Amino acid sequence: MSHSPFATLPLPAALLDSIKRLGYEQMTPVQSASLPVILAGGDLIARSRTGSGKTAAFGIGLLAPLNPAFLGCQALVLSPTRELASQTADALRALARGIGNVKILTLCGGTPFGPQAASLEQGAQIIVGTPGRVRDHLQRGTLALDRLNCLVLDEADRMLDMGFIDAISEIIEATPARRQTLLFSATYPAGIESLAGRFMRDPQQVVIEDAVVENPISQRFYEIDPAERARAVLRLLAGERPQPCMVFCQTRQQCQELQQLLNSNRVSALALHGDMEQRERDQVLALFANQSCSVLVATDVAARGIDIEGVAAVINAELSPDPAVHTHRIGRSGRAGQPGLALSLVAPAEQGRARRIEEALGEPLEWHALDRLPERLDPPLLPPMRTLAVAGGRKDKVRPGDLLGALTGDAGLPGDAIGKISISDFQALVAIRWDLANTALERLEAGKIKGRKFKVRLL
Repeated sequence: MSHSPFATLPLPAALLDSIKRLGYEQMTPVQSASLPVILAGGDLIARSRTGSGKTAAFGIGLLAPLNPAFLGCQALVLSPTRELASQTADALRALARGIGNVKILTLCGGTPFGPQAASLEQGAQIIVGTPGRVRDHLQRGTLALDRLNCLVLDEADRMLDMGFIDAISEIIEATPARRQTLLFSATYPAGIESLAGRFMRDPQQVVIEDAVVENPISQRFYEIDPAERARAVLRLLAGERPQPCMVFCQTRQQCQELQQLLNSNRVSALALHGDMEQRERDQVLALFANQSCSVLVATDVAARGIDIEGVAAVINAELSPDPAVHTHRIGRSGRAGQPGLALSLVAPAEQGRARRIEEALGEPLEWHALDRLPERLDPPLLPPMRTLAVAGGRKDKVRPGDLLGALTGDAGLPGDAIGKISISDFQALVAIRWDLANTALERLEAGKIKGRKFKVRLL
C-alpha cells in the first residue's frame, strides 16, 4: 500500500500544522485507508495491530470536524485500560495543540469521582475513558452524550475480553442514533461482529494485513537452566544493551526479585505489577516513557494497554503459555516501521511453549547460545534522562510551554536538554538530561513558573 502525505486530506490548516510539528509526514497504511472514510462521516471497522498508527487515525478524524466553541462532549473514545486511555488522551492533546480551546478529559477508575464530575461541569469536547467509569458518570447524571458526534471503540476486542460488553452497550444506548462509530481492533471475534451489527450503520471495513511486515521483529531464543533465569536476563542486557527495554515475567514475585537484582547490578530498572497503587503505576509508566528508566520489568496483567514508542527490545524472562500473548508482548518493540528485537529465555520444561510459538510462526525458531554473551554488565545501564516532579498541573493552569519557558529562560538550560513533559491535574513531570538534572532542580527551586513558586523534586 502506498503512503500518502497528510496534506492530501481535507484537513483544517491548524490540524495540519500540528501533524507537521509532531513529525508525521506520510500516512501509515491504516491511516491512509481509514481517514478518507472517517472524514466523509462513515462508520468504520478497522483491524490493525498495536503500533500501526490507529490513534492518530481516529484522533485526526474526530478533531477535524470538532467545534471548539461548543463545550459539550462531541467525541467519546472508550479504551480497555486506564493506561491506554491516558496515553490516547495525551496523543489527542498533542494533535489538538494548534487548534486552541480544545478540552480533553479522561474518565477512568482508580481516581476520585468528585473531581471528574467537577471537570465535566466545566465542559469538555472530547472524553477518553474506560467503559466502567464512563457508565458510572452516565448513571449518576454527571455526563451527557446527547450531542455526541463520534464514538470510538479502541482495542474493542480487548474490551470484550475484559467483560465490558454490558457497559459498552449501555453507553452506546445513551448516544444519538445518528452518531459516527469507529471501531478499532487487532482481531475480529464473533463478539465484535455482533456489536457492529447492533450499533453501526453500514460500516466500511479496513484490514491491514501487511502491518506486521512494516515492523519486522528479530526473535532469538536461549535455552537456560531455570535457576539461572534472572542472571540470564542480566547477560542479555550486557550483550545487547537495549534502551529502553521491557522485560516480561509471569508473576509479581518474579517481577520484584528481578527488578531488585537488576538495580543491584547497576541497571536502572522499575517494576510494574498488579499489586501496585494506581498512582505508583502511573509514575512508573511516565518515567519509562520519558527515558528516565532503562528497563521496565512487568507482568502481563500490569502491562495490558501500555503503548510506548521506541522500545528497543523486549525480553521474555519466561515464555507465556499462550502464543497470542507472546505476539502481543514482542509487538511493543519495533514500532513505526523500525525493526524490533525480542529475546526469549526457555527452560527445558517450557519447550512445549516454544513449539507452540514455532507453530504459530510457521517457521523454525532461531536458537542462540547464552554463554557467548558477557557475564558482567559494564558500563552501567543508566537512562539518558532524569525526571523533575513539579507540584502544579492542569488545575493550576500549568502548560508544557510554561515549563519549557521557565527552564530555557530564567533557568538557562539548552532546549535539547529537556525531554518529554507530561501534565496531570495536580503534577507535572519533566524529563531533563541526566547531567543537567541537578542544575535544573536548583534553578527551578530558586525561580518561578508563570510568576508562581512551585515545589520541585527529583524522582
